[in-house]
Amino acid sequence: MGIAASMGSWSARHRWAAAGGWLLFVVLAVFVGQSAGRVDVDEDRSMPGEVSQAATINDDAGLKPPAGEMVLVQAKGAGSATDPGFRTVVGEVMTAVKSTGKVTAVTSPYDTKSISADGRSALVRFDVVGDQKTAADRIDPVLDQVKQVQAKHPDLRVEEFGDASAEKVLNDAFGSDFKTAEFSAVPLALGILLIAFGALVAALLPVALAMTAFVAAGGVVALVSHLVPMSDTANSVMLLVGLAVGVDYCLFYLRREREERAAGHDADTSLRIAAATSGRAVLISGITVIVAMAGMLFTGIGDFKAMGVATMIVVAIAMFGSVTVLPALLSLLGHRVEKGRLPFLNRRRKQAAGRPAAPGNSRLWRTVLGPVLRHPKAATVIAGGALLALALPAFGMKTANLSMQQELGDSLPIIQTYEHIDTAFPGGPDQAHVVVKAADIDSPAVKQAIADFRAEAVSSGASKGPVTVTVHSAQNVARIDVPLEGGSDRARAEADVKLLRDHVRPDTLGKVAGLQAPVTGETAGSMDFTHKITSSVPPVFAFVTVFAFLLMLLSFRSLTIAVTSIVLNLLSVGAAYGILTAVFQHGWGASLVGAHGTGAVVAWLPLFLFVILFGLSMDYHVFVVSRIREARMRGLSTKGAIEHGITTTAGVVTSAAVIMVAVFAIFGTLSMQSMKQMGVGLAFAVLIDATVIRGVLLPAVMTLLGDRNWYLPRWMHRLPDLTHDESALPQPPAAAPHPAQQLPDRV
Repeated sequence: MGIAASMGSWSARHRWAAAGGWLLFVVLAVFVGQSAGRVDVDEDRSMPGEVSQAATINDDAGLKPPAGEMVLVQAKGAGSATDPGFRTVVGEVMTAVKSTGKVTAVTSPYDTKSISADGRSALVRFDVVGDQKTAADRIDPVLDQVKQVQAKHPDLRVEEFGDASAEKVLNDAFGSDFKTAEFSAVPLALGILLIAFGALVAALLPVALAMTAFVAAGGVVALVSHLVPMSDTANSVMLLVGLAVGVDYCLFYLRREREERAAGHDADTSLRIAAATSGRAVLISGITVIVAMAGMLFTGIGDFKAMGVATMIVVAIAMFGSVTVLPALLSLLGHRVEKGRLPFLNRRRKQAAGRPAAPGNSRLWRTVLGPVLRHPKAATVIAGGALLALALPAFGMKTANLSMQQELGDSLPIIQTYEHIDTAFPGGPDQAHVVVKAADIDSPAVKQAIADFRAEAVSSGASKGPVTVTVHSAQNVARIDVPLEGGSDRARAEADVKLLRDHVRPDTLGKVAGLQAPVTGETAGSMDFTHKITSSVPPVFAFVTVFAFLLMLLSFRSLTIAVTSIVLNLLSVGAAYGILTAVFQHGWGASLVGAHGTGAVVAWLPLFLFVILFGLSMDYHVFVVSRIREARMRGLSTKGAIEHGITTTAGVVTSAAVIMVAVFAIFGTLSMQSMKQMGVGLAFAVLIDATVIRGVLLPAVMTLLGDRNWYLPRWMHRLPDLTHDESALPQPPAAAPHPAQQLPDRV
């Protein structure tokens, strides 16, 4: 009967040991994780391209680039930066920020020539003391002092922007967004499960298992982080995926167990059947999801590797819990799993004494399925054509890393400050940094090369200046700061970086033998990240699709099932890509989801969405096709097996999909555009997958294929056989109706 049945049977017989062992595992995982502590990703070192090279030079030299800040002092009227009153305010700003004890290297704009071309603006520059990574935590006193100076001089504009202040705004928005999603996801899932099951205990089981799996995974992830550094983003993604698969797996198992008891089997037999069928589907699905998540490791980017490893761990734990502790809990609870029934939600007909309410078949999907099975060609053309039409915009998809303005909109004060500084000092808020490493940084040849670089950066049009240099003689390292002429125009700024890298650097610094000079900065990092993500797409796609194909082939012993699985999943991914492109790139219906004109899809989302969706959609596919194959092996015709499989699984697939759509839709309401894009993309993708794909296209295609669904070439018979003998499953008692013959019920 397979490993899943064996594990489920053992757990049911040793229910206290299984439940206690699970609890002990969760406690030990948390204890070990807290004792070990979590190691976080060094974002600069883990970034691709020249950003990582620059970070390596700085780290090897023991240099920690500080968080740079600037305060704009600007005349609102006809004033000038040379006016005595203006100079007085500049002095007040310098004194105020120094008084906090949180800054260093405060420079006067009159010394650094940081006066705008029109003479109305000046920039006071300084660094935040301490580690750049935690500077955002220490910037509040400085911001407060600048606000006080502004309050005393309403005739001038006195505003601060920089690495720490911008990071603080992003952290606040990002943290607030994820907390909103995390705090909303669990109650929302519980509410939907209450409606689906109509009983409090039955609804609590999936949520409890999913959350304990997440808690245990958090401890394991902390331990693993000493080998693969983690991040807060990975932790949040781990929660979402863990909640999704944990609830799904419990739904699959619990609904089948209830169905078999309703059909007349005793509790032990029902558990054995659920373990052999839904338990096996859970194992296949879980392994497929883990393989899909492993695709993230191919990117070589720290955050993606962290997300991949974290989600693989939580899925493995949720899968293991579903086939071990869940049977034990169901055995312990028995009929008490129906406790806490909500009468106003319980519309099912009453069962005989000692039996639970039957999950039944879906009236909605039986109604939809009728014409699909009668006219499979028309259903295939209509559903397939609709998905291809939705996917069409994806062929023109443009991806980009979103700037702060695109991410948060123009209404925030710090965004307005950025625009004010960029207008007065093009490229000032977003500079390129050239980290120069030489055998002797003070040698005449190196000094001349740096001077030539400064001059050519301006003469080439890449910068309007001033280009500044900071030399660390003891470490033989220098940093050249280059304001990019393109400023906030991302396309022009990227062209400036290419000009620096491809022409200015080779013509000047490149003439010194052995000299290293990676060009880094926000724009350069964004370019390298986008290039790395784009180049990672083919190997990730190939890895995930090939391994998913092999798993389907070995699990169902059908070449046709394996091929159609991949094709249908790719169709749902393509449709999701098309919706993302239409809404966020072209702006079609963007106002309906509160989106503003980003003009592109965030660079990391297509690959992320593919991996997540491919993994999660396999949950449904494996569950539905397993039920169809089971009915076929028991003697039903292919058409009858399709009808039975779809109608008996529609309720649980709908419930699982509604939960995921609702959770992902929360992200569609958040403030950050990248989170909004992720939420809308995943919500629509899951909705399409659970309705059009599983409810229409899958049965239509399988009906057209008929017995060819089970085709396996003779030469493939030597492949490992991961199927199980469905005919060995106990049949329902003769007096009990078969689930397929029960009266229709609600979804």
